[in-house]
Amino acid sequence: MNQKRIIRFLLVVPLFSSCGVYTNYHRAEDFPVEVDRLYRDTAVVNADTCLFARLSWRELFTDSILVRWIELGLQNNTDLQTARLRTEEAKAALTASKLAFLPSVSFVPEGQLGSFDGSKTTKTYSLGASAEWEIDAFGNLRNAKKGSRAAMEASLAYEQAVQTQLLATIADTYYSLVSLDKKLAITCETVEQWKENVRTMQALKQIGEQTEAAISQSKASLLEAESSILSLQRQIYELENTFSTLLGMAPQSIERSDLFDLHFPAEISIGVPAELLSCRPDVRQAEWKLAQAFYATNSARSAFYPRITLGGSAGWTNNSGMAIVNPGKWLLSSIASLTQPLFNRGTNIANLKIAKAQQEEAVLAFSQKLLDAGAEVNNALKQWQTAQASIVLDKQRVEEFESAVHSTRRLMEHSTSTSYLEVLTAQQTLLASQLTQVSNKYDEIQGVILLYHALGGGTE
Repeated sequence: MNQKRIIRFLLVVPLFSSCGVYTNYHRAEDFPVEVDRLYRDTAVVNADTCLFARLSWRELFTDSILVRWIELGLQNNTDLQTARLRTEEAKAALTASKLAFLPSVSFVPEGQLGSFDGSKTTKTYSLGASAEWEIDAFGNLRNAKKGSRAAMEASLAYEQAVQTQLLATIADTYYSLVSLDKKLAITCETVEQWKENVRTMQALKQIGEQTEAAISQSKASLLEAESSILSLQRQIYELENTFSTLLGMAPQSIERSDLFDLHFPAEISIGVPAELLSCRPDVRQAEWKLAQAFYATNSARSAFYPRITLGGSAGWTNNSGMAIVNPGKWLLSSIASLTQPLFNRGTNIANLKIAKAQQEEAVLAFSQKLLDAGAEVNNALKQWQTAQASIVLDKQRVEEFESAVHSTRRLMEHSTSTSYLEVLTAQQTLLASQLTQVSNKYDEIQGVILLYHALGGGTE
């Protein structure tokens, strides 16, 4: 094909843009998920920007000890380090796809000695370079570059998703340890009180005011509480090991604060559901994967069209093909080629079907990720709201049970109308209420952490 035909052919290339090989990705208007309806409780939806998700994790987690642990985790966690390496790989692949637009140049120096039937040895040489350049007439290189960019953005979003998950896991594990500490302290204090009760019961038995059965029952309750201490100590030990490995350390004791010294925002603005599209890195990752599949489909379409390549060479040689001349002369050549697929049309059709199916899979994955994100926000918000309401009730309930324990103990000591069973029941109920109070405080903190993560916080 001569140059005039190639030029005329290139002039009609824009007509093929309607075939889909040059189109850019955009979210379809008929996307299957109604983003605005992802939140159930419309009363908490704020039309303003989701300020809570955009908080730096240093602003949310003010416990200096936890901040040090998070910094260590961001530095040492192996999953996050692996995600960072994958991002670097994706960036390198993007660079390679950009370089594909440039000509490929080769330097090919040659030298040869030759002699025929004992004749004088001839010496030939050439110092040349060749270049080849593919014209991206039908979007093959462009779609490859766009796809590589989408893959790089997806890798970056994945790295951020791993970071936000790591932040949430470190904070949740830390506060779980803190709550177990509080439960252990309450149980140990209760055990000491019950030991005193046993001694009191034994003294009352000696003067005939209590029975052996009452003493046995008090001892059984004491043993049950001591068993709870052993269980809590085991849980703390195992959780410290988990926390250590999460931070890339050998298992060790973990420094931490007191549960009721921790404070979090009393009010939280969750913004509007559309914020999830920009705030949540895993949602962004799913959409970038959809964009990557979109450009893969475009590439599959471009395979049906010709590929145009321009090439040429230039060099200095003393071998003109007919004779050897000295000194050498310049040798120049150029070539243009057009490759049209003829016998692989069936393969191209199959590849296009595969690409379209994978693009539909990416749409479904993106849709499900959005639905999951909305559900996580709803669940975390409800957990936080419920825990806040429960904490108010817990405080009142614990105060009432403390009063009940004090009253029944006084009645038992000064009246025969109250049995030790009533005292024991009141003490056991108080212990259960105190432990529930700790659990609800932890649920409140966990709700904040889960909501922060569900809204996409922690990328900075």
